[in-house]
Amino acid sequence: MALLFVISPVLAESEETSSNSAVTTTTVANTAAAKARAKAADVAAKIACVKIAVAAREAALGTAVAAHAQSVQAAYATRANELAGAYSNTTAKTLKIGVKVAWADFNKSIRFATKSWKDNRNAAWSAYRTAVKECKAASDISDASNSGSEVSGQ
Repeated sequence: MALLFVISPVLAESEETSSNSAVTTTTVANTAAAKARAKAADVAAKIACVKIAVAAREAALGTAVAAHAQSVQAAYATRANELAGAYSNTTAKTLKIGVKVAWADFNKSIRFATKSWKDNRNAAWSAYRTAVKECKAASDISDASNSGSEVSGQ
């Protein structure tokens, strides 16, 4: 019987150590899983943040493109009207002056439309870059490297 008493405490200690080891392993696994979930949630939040910045940029660019297209269309319509007026003249001298004015006005309007487009495009991309910086997202989440593909204007 004495032998049983000696073995019993050892078995009890062995079971307790085994139990503590299982708890430690489970705790480490839970901590790793929690860290992975936290990292995934952080990445998802950053993606959502960049998504909002992209939507704002694209809306601003869409508005700028529409304004540019409208300005260019107006420039062409004005040029057509001024050229029609120039060609209603009966002398070459007045025709030449009218044509020169029509083309000068057209070129001025196109330059203004192009400058406005470029200013609006640059403002949209600048606001986007600022917003993305606030997201603290990795560069692989952003599409800013494609900004060079943007239309440069007429």
